[in-house]
Amino acid sequence: MGKTTESLEREHQAIQKAVAVMSRIVDQLELKHSVDADLLRDLIQFMRVFGDQCHHAKEESFLFPLLEQRGVPATGCPLSVLKAEHVKGRQLMDDFASASATYIADKEGGRVGLIQTLQTLVTLYPAHIWKEDYLLFPMAAKVLTGEDDALLLQQFTEAELGLGTNAHDTYETLAEAMMQRVGECPQCSPPRQVA
Repeated sequence: MGKTTESLEREHQAIQKAVAVMSRIVDQLELKHSVDADLLRDLIQFMRVFGDQCHHAKEESFLFPLLEQRGVPATGCPLSVLKAEHVKGRQLMDDFASASATYIADKEGGRVGLIQTLQTLVTLYPAHIWKEDYLLFPMAAKVLTGEDDALLLQQFTEAELGLGTNAHDTYETLAEAMMQRVGECPQCSPPRQVA
């Protein structure tokens, strides 16, 4: 079962980078620094495509149903909680897209709403990832077989092909790039003195 969970944990690492970007944006907004509209758009795209259409979709379409077939209750912990958090995450991403559009149109008028939405996302995702890493994946390792692992890896690979060639690597690279871009806030760093 190791390869499937390793794949999902690797995705968690990329998602955690995006969450760190969200947290840094909150810091900048609270200081009333301007946040680049393209960074917000990239963050929305990353979370919707990589976080939801890639990561959550693989869990919901393949991992969760297979766990249920192996006796894990669909209505119990952790599956029902994780499914509900996926739904909440999608709603929050809609809120984030809306708050970002408001902020882009009116930086001062949209600042507080964007901060609030991002803070909610920054609270949700680390706790969600913890539940998967420390509850779901160890449970999966106990109930799924090596054949199940091979099947899931094949299904994951096929699902990722629907996102485009090298989509996984592209989005992991985007997460890294967003980390760099959010750290380049000109208002957060004093200008360099030329000697």
